Amino acid sequence: MRLHLTDRFCQHAKATAIQTDYFDDQITGLALRVTKGGTKAWTLTYGTPRRRITLGRYPSLSLAAARTAAIEVREGHQTGTVAALAEVYLRNGNGKRSAPQIERRLRKDILPIIGHIPLQELHRGDVTRVLDAKAAPISARRIFEDIRAMVRFAVSRGDLDHNPMEGMVGPPISKPRTRVLSDDEIRALWLNLDRVSDGVAQVIKLCLVTGQRVGEVCGLTADELDLPKRVWNIPASRTKNAHPHQVPLSPMAIKLIGEGLTGLTRSHVTKSICDAQAKLGIAQRWTPHDIRRSALTKMAELGVAPIVLGHIANHRTTTKAGITLGVYIQHAYEKEKRAALELWANRLEGIISGARKVVAIHAPRT
Repeated sequence: MRLHLTDRFCQHAKATAIQTDYFDDQITGLALRVTKGGTKAWTLTYGTPRRRITLGRYPSLSLAAARTAAIEVREGHQTGTVAALAEVYLRNGNGKRSAPQIERRLRKDILPIIGHIPLQELHRGDVTRVLDAKAAPISARRIFEDIRAMVRFAVSRGDLDHNPMEGMVGPPISKPRTRVLSDDEIRALWLNLDRVSDGVAQVIKLCLVTGQRVGEVCGLTADELDLPKRVWNIPASRTKNAHPHQVPLSPMAIKLIGEGLTGLTRSHVTKSICDAQAKLGIAQRWTPHDIRRSALTKMAELGVAPIVLGHIANHRTTTKAGITLGVYIQHAYEKEKRAALELWANRLEGIISGARKVVAIHAPRT
């Protein structure tokens, strides 16, 4: 809705839904976005094709300042703010697969707080304010790295003469999880998964059988499957490292896929598992990614060679490390991957049925 915005209105504006945009009747495209939580930020929609940017958060950026910034941005003037730098930085992206996540964090977590600050006045205290707004250590660390990369970009271009973050110590890097489910926990989980929705149960089971990531399993589509050859071809656009990945399918995996494709999202599965922890038969908390780690660890216990595990996991750091593996060895280990995954599926069936003894089968080694 378009309104004659005033300072008094902006001060008392409330959201009528999850978020509400109050568009200014003086500056086309300028809006005060108000969320149910009470957050207020200035956005500008402009250009062809239409695009929306965040100018800054209210009241740090006043109505008058927001109108001025909107005019400057719309007319193509360099405002010299952090928000202006962010637009240039995003346009000059380096093609990282994580680019969409970086842009999302910039627009959602960073620019609403410091986007209005003149670039030359950016101080490490401003960075600290952004970090303090994020409680999760992993999120804070990633945001710190995003700002640092953007500031270094500004220095390299000459937009800044010095790096205001030089010497600044970011939030600690979280320790990688090491949780591996025991055989008893795997059996309890499998037998209790009927307490969550069928789709969530199927995703977790497929993660366990194939050793693949939750997001990759959730996004599985019929055109990725070659059932006559018993393989699942994950395109580069859906893998974490942007490399296509072929997953041999054991009979156990094919049976699960035959129950139908879920169409669920990773976030839905993660939330469902988090909410259902108490009724899944495992005392110690676990995450969906712990399932993948458990499957790969159990394969290692069965004697599967690290290089084969690397190919199953699509870990380029393992399979292409160094000049020897990266250049001279182009073998894809498809036969070894299939043997390992079928060996693991056989063992998993034994775990589920309550068998305790590991059958002495030698996995392929290279």
